[in-house]
Amino acid sequence: MTPFQLTRSVRSLNRLQHIVRVLTQHGFGHVVDRLNLGRYVSVLGTRGRRPKDEPVPSSAAAIGRRLARVCEELGPTFVKLAQTLTTRPDLIPLETLHELRGLQDQVAPFDTAIARRIIEDELEMPVTEAFRDMEESPFACGSIGQVYRATTLDGMDVVVKVRRPDIERIVALDMHILNWFAETAEYLLPELRSYRPRQLVQELAETLRREMDFISEASATARIGKALADQEGVCVPMVRWDLTGPRVLTLEKLSGRNLEALLSDGDATIDRKRLATRLAEAYLKQFFEVGVFHADPHPGNILVSPPDTVGLIDFGQVGVLTDEQSTLFLLLILGVVNRDPEMIVEVLDDLDSLGPDTDRAQLSRTIRLLLDKYYGLPLKRLDLSVVFSEATEIIRANDVSIPTNVMMLVKALATVSGVAMRLDPELNLIALLKPRMRRMVTDRLNPAKLAKGAGLALWQVLGVLRSAPGQIKAILRQFSRGTWEMKVRHENLERLTTELDHSSNRLAMSILIAAIIVGSSVVVSTTGELPYGIPLRLLGVVGYLIAAALGLVLIWAIFRSGRLR
Repeated sequence: MTPFQLTRSVRSLNRLQHIVRVLTQHGFGHVVDRLNLGRYVSVLGTRGRRPKDEPVPSSAAAIGRRLARVCEELGPTFVKLAQTLTTRPDLIPLETLHELRGLQDQVAPFDTAIARRIIEDELEMPVTEAFRDMEESPFACGSIGQVYRATTLDGMDVVVKVRRPDIERIVALDMHILNWFAETAEYLLPELRSYRPRQLVQELAETLRREMDFISEASATARIGKALADQEGVCVPMVRWDLTGPRVLTLEKLSGRNLEALLSDGDATIDRKRLATRLAEAYLKQFFEVGVFHADPHPGNILVSPPDTVGLIDFGQVGVLTDEQSTLFLLLILGVVNRDPEMIVEVLDDLDSLGPDTDRAQLSRTIRLLLDKYYGLPLKRLDLSVVFSEATEIIRANDVSIPTNVMMLVKALATVSGVAMRLDPELNLIALLKPRMRRMVTDRLNPAKLAKGAGLALWQVLGVLRSAPGQIKAILRQFSRGTWEMKVRHENLERLTTELDHSSNRLAMSILIAAIIVGSSVVVSTTGELPYGIPLRLLGVVGYLIAAALGLVLIWAIFRSGRLR
C-alpha cells in the first residue's frame, strides 16, 4: 500500500468514515482537510462539528485531552495507540502524554459462555477437565482479553486470561487504516515528520502482535521468573503451560496487596526499607543481567505481602535488549555518573539516535547544563520524574530518537526508582547500581567473549572477501551488456501522478459533457421523427438529461475533493 491509496472495501471505507467523523468532532478537522480525506468518505461523514464550547486545540495539553477522547471513542486499537505514545516521551510532548496516561480500556466484557468455548477450543478439553471451578464473571476486562479467577484440578489458585473472539479482525482493519494514515501524513504534513508516525504505528503493530499472542506473555513471565527465582523475597507467577495457548493464559495467583494501596494507607506491617531494596534489586537484575524486563512497573503491577515480599504481575508489556544495546546503555549510565556529556552524545550516536538536524555541540552543552544542575544534590531530594521530564525535553528539542526498547528501559528505570524512593527516601540507588556495572564491564571485557566477537567479525570479513569477486564480475557483466540500471524515486511523484490522473479524468468527462450538449442541441433543432412517430428532438432532451446527470457527478466529485478554490 502506497500513500494516497486505500483498499476500497466496504468495511475499510465505513471504518475510515467513522474515524474521520470522530476526528472532526473533536477538533482535528484541519488535519482531516489537509489529508484530503473527502475522496474516501461522503461529505456528511466529513462535515462534523466541534463542540461549541471548545476552541480549536493549540496547547500540547489540549491536544492530548482531545486525542484521548478520540482514542477512547474509536476503541481498542486506538486505546493501545495512546498507550504506545506514552512510552515515547522522546517524540511526544510531555503535556500531551500526561493527558493520555489516564486513558484506560473502557470495554464491556464479552459473554462468559463465549470465553468458556474459547478455553475449550484452545485447550482441547472441557472447562470442567481443566479447572475444578471457574468464576462466572471476569474480575478484570480490557481491550485484548478478560481475566477470571479459577482453581485447577490439583488445587492451585490461578488467573485465566481469555482473548476476545473478534479482536484480531478489529485490529487488522484498524492497523490497515493507521498504516495508510501514517504514510500519508508524512507526505502531506511535514510538521508531523518529527513525531515519526510510521515508526509509532510499527511499534503499535508489534505491541499488539505480542499482546494478542498469550504465548509471548507466558514466555516473558517464565523467563523473568526463572531469572529471579534466587532473589529472596521476590515472586513471579508460575506459568501453567498445560493450560496455556495463544488465546488462553493461565498463571499462578499471587497473594498480596496492591503497592499503591499500601503506600496510600501507610500500612505499618511492611518493612519499607527492605521492600525498596528488594524491588530495586529485582529490576536492576532484569535490566542489566536478564536482558528481558517488565516494562510497566507502576505500583498497580506490584503486590506486597507483609512484611517484605514483592510480587510482580502483568507481563503484557516487556522490553528486550540486545547485548549491544545493554552495553551502550551501561556506557550511557557511566557517562551520567561521571558527568561526561561527550560520552553520552557518542553513545546516542552509536544507538543511531541522532537525527539529521542534531547539533552535537549544542546537545553536549545542554546535557552538561542538566548534569551540573543536579551535581551534589542528595538522592533523597532528587525528583527523578522531574529529571526524566527535563531529559526528554532535551532529547526532543535536539532531534534525538531513542530506540524503543532503550526508551522503555529508561522509562521503567525512572518509574521503579520513583516507587523505591517513595518506600525509602534514603535508598542509595547508585550504591546498588555500581556492583552490577562493574560486573557488566568485567563480563564485556572477558577474553573468551572478546575472542568470540573477534572470530565472528573475522568470519563476516571473510564472507565479504569470498563473495566480492563474483559480485564485481556480475556488475561488470551488466555494464558490458548495457543492462545496468539506476532507479531514482522522487518522494512526492506518486501524489503528482495521482493528481494528474484525477485532473485528466475530470477533463475527459467535461469534454464528453460538452459534446453531448452540443449534439443534443443539434438534434433538438431538427423536425424529423423516429419509428412509431417518436419526435427526433426527444433524443436531444434525453441527451440534455444525461449531460445534466454527468455534470452533477462531476460537481460532486470536485466538491468532495475539497478543491473548490
